[in-house]
Amino acid sequence: MTDDSRRPMMRPARALLPLFLLPVLLTGCGSDKNGGTAADSADLDAAARSWGVAPELVYVTEVSGYTVFQASVGEYEDEFVTAYRSEEGASKFGLFAGHGTLTAESCPKQPLGEVTDKPVTCEHDGDAWYRTAGESHEYAVPIDAVVVHLIADADKVDRAVLRKAAEAVHRPDDSELAALLPTPDDADT
Repeated sequence: MTDDSRRPMMRPARALLPLFLLPVLLTGCGSDKNGGTAADSADLDAAARSWGVAPELVYVTEVSGYTVFQASVGEYEDEFVTAYRSEEGASKFGLFAGHGTLTAESCPKQPLGEVTDKPVTCEHDGDAWYRTAGESHEYAVPIDAVVVHLIADADKVDRAVLRKAAEAVHRPDDSELAALLPTPDDADT
C-alpha cells in the first residue's frame, strides 16, 4: 500500500489546467536529438514512479525564454504533464505526454486539451500536427506509441513558440530530470 501523503499533490494542477490550458518515447539511455545524453534509466524510472506515470512518458522541451514550472510536474489522467512559463511569467504552455497515436483520420476526432465543444482543425507540419480548437492551439508530436502535446492559449503563446517546443521535444538528461524533481525544501512543506 502506498502512502499518498508522500505523493505530489496534483489537485492544484487540475485547478490550474484551464489557466495553463494543459490538456516521446525513447527506449533506454542514449543520445537525444539535441545531442545530450538521456538521464540514467534507474533515476528516470524512480522519478516516473513518484509521479505515477510510465517512464516512457517523461519528456521535456526547450524554448528560449521559458522554464519548467516545477510545481506543475506530475500526472494528469494517466499522462505526464508539466508547464513551461515565460521568464516574466506572462505566458505559459503545457506539455502532456500520453500513450496513443495521431493520424490524419484521428487528428480532428481527438479533443484538444479541455476544449471538447469546439471542432478541431489539423495541419500536418513536419513530423508534428498543428491543431486548433476555440481559443487553444497545440503541436502534437507522435513518437512511437506516445503523443506529446504542447498546448497554449492562442492569444498568449504564438505558434512559433509552440513549433520550437515541438522541434525540441526529447527525453530529459540528468540536469533536466533534476529540474523536474522537487527540491528538499519543497518536500518539507
